[in-house]
Amino acid sequence: MKYAVPLSLPALQGKVGSDEIRSASIFTSFAGQGWQWVSIAYLLGGCLLIAKKIISWHIPVGLLSGLFIASLIAYLFEPSISPSPIFHLFSGGAMLGAFFIATDPVTAATTLKGRVIYGLLIGLLTYIIRTWGGYPEGIAFAVLLVNMTVPMIDQYTQPRVYGHK
Repeated sequence: MKYAVPLSLPALQGKVGSDEIRSASIFTSFAGQGWQWVSIAYLLGGCLLIAKKIISWHIPVGLLSGLFIASLIAYLFEPSISPSPIFHLFSGGAMLGAFFIATDPVTAATTLKGRVIYGLLIGLLTYIIRTWGGYPEGIAFAVLLVNMTVPMIDQYTQPRVYGHK
């Protein structure tokens, strides 16, 4: 059975066998899956942006770590139902969101600790929306929801001023 979007497979857990979810993994027919190659290209482009110091590493690492940790926990508890963390990282718009959408300097957190928290929250919300939401992809909704919390994140992650309590 073929699906237009690989992320729609986990949403069909009762209707789709675990063999089909595993067959959409990054390690099977690696060259045949176009979405995996696009994600790798986004990853390489994002690493180039970090190397050229156009963006900082805090938000992409936080986002990918949050998505990886949430999907790893689910995968360890129910590997027959949950796709692997690699599947979550290299499918959909995870790499695009990590390097090119969430790092918008106008709407992202400003402090270094706040950027990591901002990225972690986006990764966690992306997993939640992908797993229990009505849409197969959740990166856009996660970024919008966490953007609303940026003033609070910045308020609580301000560094202490030297000489003040």
